[in-house]
Parts: sequence; structure tokens; C-alpha cells
Amino acid sequence: MENAKKVILSGIQPSGDLTIGNYLGAIKNWVSLQDDYDSYYCVVDLHALTVRQNPAELRARTLKNIAIYLASGLDPAKNTIFIQSHVPAHSEAAWLLNCFCYMGELSRMTQFKDKSQKLGESVSAGLFTYPVLMAADILLYNTDLVPVGSDQKQHIELARDLAIRFNNLYSPTFKVPDAYIGNVGARIMDLQEPQKKMSKSSENPNSYILIMDPPDVIRKKISRAVTDDIGVVRFSEEQPGISNLISILGAITGEKPQEIEKKYEGIGYAQFKSDVAEAIVEELSPVQEKVKQLLEDKPYMESVYKNGAEKASYVANKTLRKMQKKLGLIPR
Repeated sequence: MENAKKVILSGIQPSGDLTIGNYLGAIKNWVSLQDDYDSYYCVVDLHALTVRQNPAELRARTLKNIAIYLASGLDPAKNTIFIQSHVPAHSEAAWLLNCFCYMGELSRMTQFKDKSQKLGESVSAGLFTYPVLMAADILLYNTDLVPVGSDQKQHIELARDLAIRFNNLYSPTFKVPDAYIGNVGARIMDLQEPQKKMSKSSENPNSYILIMDPPDVIRKKISRAVTDDIGVVRFSEEQPGISNLISILGAITGEKPQEIEKKYEGIGYAQFKSDVAEAIVEELSPVQEKVKQLLEDKPYMESVYKNGAEKASYVANKTLRKMQKKLGLIPR
């Protein structure tokens, strides 16, 4: 069978510089999947537009994200790596799916509820409907699996509901996707408020580590990471700060939390933090070096995202044409 591999799709917004949460929680995991799946990884620049962006910064971050994907080990020969806006089928399919999505479904999305409470009347229609664009991203590629954090599971449910609704109305068109639960990457928390997920949008720069942070900045941020006064390196709910540092170290070294606990028996937090910082520096240094080289090689970068968009468009356009035909739109 020609395409026996299952299809995986994921993407990251270029709405801020990427953190080790993105790296350890997603990208490093993608690299481990690339031989076993037919993978599509994009930079979802259209999603970033739900919030006002500085155009020059958005362009720079989009390219930097592609460079980080490649520098982390994603091979463009094994994965389709592309920029979302370079495949117009995403926007077209999103409009068609919008006509099958209910206002009630979108108003129940927790992310929209949270953001609309802060923004009130000035919340954009894009923020309301972006889960439909996300559904289009997924459904266009006959995606089997979508690696997502728990905060995105609602969006996968919506993609499933829309696929089933369309299939029932117009005959089977879409594969019904599943959230990817497996060797999911580590969930990396905020260094200052370890009850919250690490986020590039946090106002406190000490709460996250960026993939491109210099070594001295990484060491400083880890040394300032919130711990506790228990004084024991232990993975437990009462010690969220220490548990987060254990998760970070484990995601880099491959050690289990219990192994790390054992290793640091009777050793204080200062030494533990220092070791965590050095592990991060050692992990990120070659990635940072490669990112800098790639960003200087514009022709290569361009070839990667152009080839990726061509491959992605070929698959996406086939699905889009199927949708258009079933809805009664005259083929162009």
C-alpha cells in the first residue's frame, strides 16, 4: 500500500519567540515521530493574526520558526514543512466549514471565553472563528492524529464534529481525526508560577526560557525559578516548582522522575538547579548555532518552505475540490 503511514499534522503560531515549552513539549517530540508517520508541520501565521502583530516581527518570527524546526532535527525530506498562508486552501476550506459550524459551538470554546472576558466588545471575529480554521488545517490533509496539549483538545473535538457533520450531509469526504496521545512531550510549566503552563506571552521574562536565550540568561532564569523550603528534590504535587525542573531535566536526558529523585538524594537545590541549567544550555547550543546558520542561508530556507507549500497544496487542493464539488460549486 503506497501510503500506509498514518498522517500527523501540527503547527506553532509565530506570535512570540518560541520557548523550551514549545521545544520539549512539541518539536523534540515531532522529531521522534518523523520516521513512523507522514508528517505535516506548519507555521500557522494566519492564526497569529487573531492578535495585532507587528508585520516585520511576524515575518522574522515565521522564518525563525521554520529555522528552529529544521535545526531541531526535522528533515524536510521526511516531513512536509510549510507556512500556512502559502497554502490558500486553508483559508478557502475554513470559509466552507464556517457555514457548517454553529455559533453555540464556538462560544463554548474556553480559550475564546477567557480572551473575550478581557477584551469585551472589541474581541475580533477571527478570535471567535479561528477554531474553524484549525479544523480546516487538520481536515485538508486526511489527518489521522494531531499532537496537542490538553488546552487544545476542545479544538480537535470541533474538527471531529465538523468532519462527521459534513460526511453525514454529503457522503464521506473527511477522515475523522484523533488527538495524538502517545509519547507526548513533557508539559513544561511557568518558572515563576509553576501551576501555569510556560507561555511566550507571559509578562515576566523570568517565567520562561526562549529557545534562543544565551547561556548566561538561561542560567540566571533557572537560578531564579520558584522552588520551596522543603529542601528535597522530589516529584510531587506539593512541590510544583521542583517537579517542573525535574520534568525539564527528564525531557532532555530521558530519565524518569524517580531516577532523578534518586540521583539528587541529599543534594541541595542549588546544585540541582545548576545541573538543570547546564543540561538546557547543552541541549540548546547546537540548535541555536544551526538556527543562526540557516537564517543566513536564505535560498535554502526559501527552497524548504516553497517545496513544503507545493507538497501541502497538492494534498490540500484535492480535498478542497472534493468539498467544493459536493457543495455544488462549479469547478474552476
